[in-house]
Amino acid sequence: MIKILFVCHGNICRSPMAEFILKDMVSQLGLSDAFFIASAATSTEEIWNGVGNPVYPPARAELARHGLSCEGKRAVQVTKRDYAEYDYLICMDSHNVRNLQRIIGADREQKVSMLLDYTDRPGASIADPWYTGNFGITYSDIVEGCKGFLAHLGYL
Repeated sequence: MIKILFVCHGNICRSPMAEFILKDMVSQLGLSDAFFIASAATSTEEIWNGVGNPVYPPARAELARHGLSCEGKRAVQVTKRDYAEYDYLICMDSHNVRNLQRIIGADREQKVSMLLDYTDRPGASIADPWYTGNFGITYSDIVEGCKGFLAHLGYL
């Protein structure tokens, strides 16, 4: 089983969008049993008294426009242990990479990457729609990254 953890700052927009987009893609390929896909935050800003906030309503609405549900998803924070648990820790931008490495330490096994590294735009960021307000572009970029990631694994 391939274990993937998508990472962003708050785990209420980009990383949960990536989680549910990739879950849908692997389901359509009939590969759900071959993957474990989750998402987490580098910060605790969206977690209060141990309970994470749900996916931000505009992100949830963008997923719904494409027939995807993120029902029940709540923000969680990355832990140091996640590095051992997951095969891939895929960040949305370079700030996420830096903050993730503060939590997990050195990336000795080369598990950390950015989602657009799997496209013809390596090093590029998935824009944070919390600030841009453009959830459609974020969705499209995540789809592109997830397709590139599946191609990297040899599934597309």
